Amino acid sequence: MPDATPVAALAEADFGRWAGRTLAEVAAGDPDAVTAWMTDPAAAPHGGESLADVVARVGAWLDTRAAPDGPEGRMLAVTHGGVVKAALVHALGAPLDAFWRLDVAPLGVTELHAHDGRWTVAGVNRPLVAAPAPAADAAVTPDRRGREPRALGAVWGSR
Repeated sequence: MPDATPVAALAEADFGRWAGRTLAEVAAGDPDAVTAWMTDPAAAPHGGESLADVVARVGAWLDTRAAPDGPEGRMLAVTHGGVVKAALVHALGAPLDAFWRLDVAPLGVTELHAHDGRWTVAGVNRPLVAAPAPAADAAVTPDRRGREPRALGAVWGSR
């Protein structure tokens, strides 16, 4: 297995001047800014990234992996809950405000599969457990082009 490689596209959102503060702290000082951020996907009152920016960044990375000429095999991404939610919104083709309706559990596993240039959601908030090794004669169902499906497992670790 190759070493882990940091991927900038999967970094947590840039919260600008809100970084390091809880949402409750920010809301106590600037409730209108928090309301704008949570209701307008293009808003970035903190001076960092908007929700739309984060979903676009994560979605662009996912699209390169789902493309017919994208990398083969399985991938594992260890990242933040917001990035996992952005990946789910993109994979589902959901409206951006669906981000706020998704709950990603700490240390949960979210599994996505790429097939023919699109993503499907195979599981969300699965517990992080070691899976048994597949049997030597286990079959893998290839896609229509005869390739093994690519998968992204996303794990979020809380602080």
